[in-house]
Amino acid sequence: MRYIHAMPDERSLEPITRVDLKRLARIAGADRADFFSRHPEFAILYGRRLLCAALGGEAALHYLNGLTGVSHFSVWSFYAEHPEAPFPFRQPGRADFGASKFGRASHAPQGYAGRRVELRGRSIDAAPGDDPVEALQRYLKAGATRSARELAGQAVVLIEPESALGAQVWPTLALPSAR
Repeated sequence: MRYIHAMPDERSLEPITRVDLKRLARIAGADRADFFSRHPEFAILYGRRLLCAALGGEAALHYLNGLTGVSHFSVWSFYAEHPEAPFPFRQPGRADFGASKFGRASHAPQGYAGRRVELRGRSIDAAPGDDPVEALQRYLKAGATRSARELAGQAVVLIEPESALGAQVWPTLALPSAR
């Protein structure tokens, strides 16, 4: 298969498919496994507390509208916060999406075959087993952290769990539930 590489500063307008979302989920899973292997103290606290992983930003908006284009992928892993410690804030991990229909951005790191994937992790106010869409929407609506406010200004689409692959989390027109 021959892949077309993007021109400098161009966004790829190729559609993001469910297959691409699954590939991003595998990349995020590998990043989490690597992080936990290097930080066993957090593996103990968070190894079984993953609520969901989501594609955010321009790539999520492109998945939804097909018009925005993609310069890179921004993937977030969200965990049910452990009472002993929040998930550590760290600089985004980076990975190569690899050769694909999206091409390679001119600003991709040396040696990358494809688009850059930025990987972040956050713990949010939720319990293990909570509905990931509802938990993530609560987090975004509250806007209590810089990360929440940053993401709330963008689009968010789930890539994990697989049963919710492609679910639009944000923006939402859902009305608040009556309590």
